[in-house]
Order: sequence, then structure tokens, then C-alpha cells
Amino acid sequence: MTKKAIKMIAGMIIFILVCIVVIIQQNTFDMKVTSVQIPTSKGVLNGSIVLPKEMKERVGLVIFIHGDGPANASYNSQYNPLWEELASLGYASLSWSKPGIDGSSGNWLTQSMEDRASEALEVINWARTLPEINLEKIGLWGSSQAGWVIPKINREDKNIAFNILVAPAINWVDQGLYNTLAEMKREGKSLKDQEQAKEEFLWSISMLDKNATYEEYHNNQNADKSITKERWNFISKNYKSDATEDIQYFYSPVKLFLGGKDIHVDSNDTKRVYKNEVSEEFLSVTWISSTDHYMLRPYLVNSKLFTTLTGLFAPRQLADREYYAGIKEFLQLIDDTH
Repeated sequence: MTKKAIKMIAGMIIFILVCIVVIIQQNTFDMKVTSVQIPTSKGVLNGSIVLPKEMKERVGLVIFIHGDGPANASYNSQYNPLWEELASLGYASLSWSKPGIDGSSGNWLTQSMEDRASEALEVINWARTLPEINLEKIGLWGSSQAGWVIPKINREDKNIAFNILVAPAINWVDQGLYNTLAEMKREGKSLKDQEQAKEEFLWSISMLDKNATYEEYHNNQNADKSITKERWNFISKNYKSDATEDIQYFYSPVKLFLGGKDIHVDSNDTKRVYKNEVSEEFLSVTWISSTDHYMLRPYLVNSKLFTTLTGLFAPRQLADREYYAGIKEFLQLIDDTH
């Protein structure tokens, strides 16, 4: 082996080691994370409670309500930067793996939105037994599909102190059609292709309306073959979800974050419905025109590669600054009233 080759290999090893060190440093967060097991009537949920490292008194608590998908407690570590931010503001965070994920009992794909709300209510009652928590400052954070869950929680529990909703959907069918067409427009598909996709989407809804079995759906040429039987049953149970009525029952401040580049949820529709249905004294809306469904910084919105690299090497730089600033301002107002 030549000296040049040895130097190249040595340089690559040093580069890799430096990258590893940077990743470890950037993914070490200033907070105390403790694994917890939360007993419920449906079994045990495995979760995490995150506390500020220094606590002089009881702290407020933000309970995380996941969006769609097989989410574990930390959402594959994607919650860590927000948990750290909340800890810096003097708030604890509580999250749990969905049923069937990371050892939690059950199967999240068998749940309705009502089931998810009932589960969360049991977790909230458990959280109220924790000695570190200020019972007057327990609130909720949730994104996307949580838009159908959080209003149901508030309807049942009038002691929720505050709510932070990120890109929540209103109507399942409307949201699905919006997402289908928005993705096609982003990909530059023709109007003919968009119309065909719309027809296929509406056909799938008609199959749901007919209570079609998975086999009846799957065997049709218009079916999305990536949808599993469990997923079809989950959709069948939840596709009529609509938050319009439930969001009338907020009894505490609501902070709504919406992105102007969201292709998953129609931000304009969500804003309209919330403004119509939520009491003006409770609702505060932050519209960030340059961000998307995930509240990413503008330069990350359309780049999976840059988002992945940022998540590895600088996870605190993922979220839009206005998003974190809005959360900070909102929680400071909550502190001032408690």
C-alpha cells in the first residue's frame, strides 16, 4: 500500500470519527429523560417523561399527542429538540409509544379517534399523580391527526390548561383529497392525471361507504396496493372523523400553528374552521408562510436529503424559528395567568 493510499485512508477514518463526535454532541440534549410505564384500562403504555435538569418547584407539563403512524415515545428522537426547548422554558414533557409500539400494550391500528382520546385521558389522570407536576399547568401538544384527538380530550376534561396544535386536520376525507391533489401538483402531474387521482380517491371513499371488506377493495384495479388489511380497517373506523363540532368545546387557550406550504393539511380550511368555532378569547393563530406540515425551516421544506443531514448533525436547526418563538411566547402567557 502506498503512502498516498495510507494517508487517504487515515484521512477518511479521522473524518468519520469527527462526524461521529459531532453527531453525538449535537444529539445530547439538556434535559432529564426517564422511562415510565403508564397503567391504563387497556394495558401498559411505555413512555418517557422529560424534566428540566434543575427544578426549584413544580413545573408545568406538556403532554404529547401523536399524529398518524406507528410512533414511539420520542417519535424516533424527532421530539428531542422540542423537549429540550420546553425544558428550558420550565416545562416537563410526557409522551408514550402508541399501542403495539416499543412494548406498549395493544395495537394502534385498531383504535378509533375516540379510543385515542380515552387513552390520553387515562394518561393525563396518571400524570396528575406525579409530584413534580404543577396540576394547574397541564396542557397538550399535538400535530396532524391529533387534531381529531385533542378536541375530544378537551370536551371531556375541562381542566386542560392549554393546547398547542400543529397543522391539525379538520375533516378526514377533505384532508385526504387535498393531500392527494397537492402532492400531484408538487410533482408537476398533468390536470388529466390529477382528475384520475381524484376519481380513484372518491372511489375508495365509496368503497368505505359501502362497508367493503379489505378483499373487495384490494382486488379492484383502482386499489392502492400498499394499503394493508390492518390499515384498511383503521381507515374504515376513522374516515368519517371531523373535528368541527368537537373544537367548539375548548375551555382554555389554544395556540394554532399553520404552514403556508403544507401539502398534507389544508391550512386555510383549518384556520377558517378554528376561527369560526373556537372562542376568540382562547384562540391564537401563527401562520408561517414559508414552512410546511412539519414546521421545518424554509430551506428544508423540499429537501429530504438536507432534512436528514440536519437531523443528524444539527437537529436543533430543523424547526422554523418562528414556531419555537411562538411556543415560547404562548407558554409565557400561560405562566403569567397561573
